[in-house]
Amino acid sequence: MGVISLSVIYGTIILSSMFLPPIMIKNLGCKWTIFISMACYISYSFGNLFPGWPSLIATSAILGLGGSPLWSAKCTYLTISGNNQAAKDNKKGQDVINQYFGTFFLIFQSSAVWGNLMSSLIFGQDSNIADIPEENLQYCGAALCNENFTATGNFTQPEQNLRNILMGCYIGVGVLAMVLVALFLDNIDGETAREFRRSRGNKSFCSTFLATFSLLRDKRLLMLIPLTMYSGFEQSFLAGEYTKNYVTCALGIHFVGFSMICFGAVNSLSSYLFGRLAQYTGRIALFCLAAVVNLSCAIALLLWSPHPDQLPVFFVFPALWGVGDAVWQTQTNALYGTLFPNHKEAAFANYRMWESLGFVIAFAYSTYICLSTKIYILISVLALTMVTYLWVEYNEYRNPTPQVNLTDDKLEKDYKRITDSGTMVIAQTNL
Repeated sequence: MGVISLSVIYGTIILSSMFLPPIMIKNLGCKWTIFISMACYISYSFGNLFPGWPSLIATSAILGLGGSPLWSAKCTYLTISGNNQAAKDNKKGQDVINQYFGTFFLIFQSSAVWGNLMSSLIFGQDSNIADIPEENLQYCGAALCNENFTATGNFTQPEQNLRNILMGCYIGVGVLAMVLVALFLDNIDGETAREFRRSRGNKSFCSTFLATFSLLRDKRLLMLIPLTMYSGFEQSFLAGEYTKNYVTCALGIHFVGFSMICFGAVNSLSSYLFGRLAQYTGRIALFCLAAVVNLSCAIALLLWSPHPDQLPVFFVFPALWGVGDAVWQTQTNALYGTLFPNHKEAAFANYRMWESLGFVIAFAYSTYICLSTKIYILISVLALTMVTYLWVEYNEYRNPTPQVNLTDDKLEKDYKRITDSGTMVIAQTNL
């Protein structure tokens, strides 16, 4: 039920990425798209209060519908804010955008710390934690291909009242987040959304509906697909395969939260660091660093036989994975914002669509092939990712993308709006 629920989430995200983000963002603006989409996420927590096929599948689909608009609106908001600030400070737009994404992911990835800390502390009160027999440890890691993995490890379900307490905490945090967005987030593109609603017609609706697919005609976006899908592969590998085949198998399910806290903490700090560092090192050096880290971890996981006596090692891998993921998240998002400044909504919708496809593929084969095969697939996708990404960078080096000059753009819009109303005195004052 869990795997199918996750597959429904990311499958629905793929569908919503095809048409929802440009329509919602252009009609509602980033702020209210974020607000509505967050409500979709909260519905999934309500579904887990009464877990079953009807509740989980329905709320998974609702979450998926809100997933792509939420992330597209967030990325668009950060890109607009970064370009605005760069224009004020007379800096390069991509440098400020990198810093903004780094700061965002510093906060966002810390949710893995707080969320898993809540779950670990709450589930730590459970009295049903069982010991793992020594003979079951032979099935942990990638050394053997165990067809009946559910017979090993500690999969004892936590008590129902503890699960209800945890879901209640998640719902409360989600509602608080919606209130904060509604009251305090600036409606940065509200005027643009109002103008779009006033001027839209059948032609504008159709062009907006097809905006996600139209951008696929750009070769740069096509070459970024492996990079974007790899983001889904590597995240699903840590959250699904590592926690199941290493942590849960050798230590027990109650250690999963603590290992993910380590991942979230390192990821959060690294995101902020790389967001600042990118303006000095450039993107290529950071992407190469992430590739080397992921490749080294993948090879080590092929060779390692996990055992409870090696407790510190279980936290080393999530920490290193957090360093790599920080690069994939911050730099890929910033790269999309830099390469497609005039098609931000469609670009980030494509990002979420292809990343979700990576999740869906990884979850689809999760229960059918051996862990060692999954690691080889991960390495292969990583190799393809670096080849296509370097092609994009080479193409960008030879033909740089023109950056939006927001100062001139704003003056032009102000002048047009004011002269249309005939108020030339105000126009002279603004200019």
